[in-house]
Amino acid sequence: MSEPRVAGARIRAGYWEAEISTGSGAIPDIEILHLEKPLENVTVGESAVDGSWPVSAPIPAKLLSDGVQTFVVRDRKSGARLSHFTIVTGTPLEDDIRAELDLLRAELDMLKKAFRRHCLDGDG
Repeated sequence: MSEPRVAGARIRAGYWEAEISTGSGAIPDIEILHLEKPLENVTVGESAVDGSWPVSAPIPAKLLSDGVQTFVVRDRKSGARLSHFTIVTGTPLEDDIRAELDLLRAELDMLKKAFRRHCLDGDG
């Protein structure tokens, strides 16, 4: 029996949503963990024509804080990790983006200088 597969995952209006196909037509038995604690109210909807099942879970606001929060989607029976999603919020993200942008600017300046030097020294 093959492991369930997650497709079309997204976060919308505070809910993680995805389509899960089991390959066997059985209802998927999944859990979503944050820091090894399962989220409550994970729901599986009616099976679609193609044999996939819509799954959704509310993301509790109390779990969101500055930094990176990772959620793991796991098959409850086998314990296999099927997917994950990450939510990044707050000031650390802003600082990371600024640092990355500064690094890119410095590299671009270095490339511009090297290109200009090449054009002056070369045949071009």
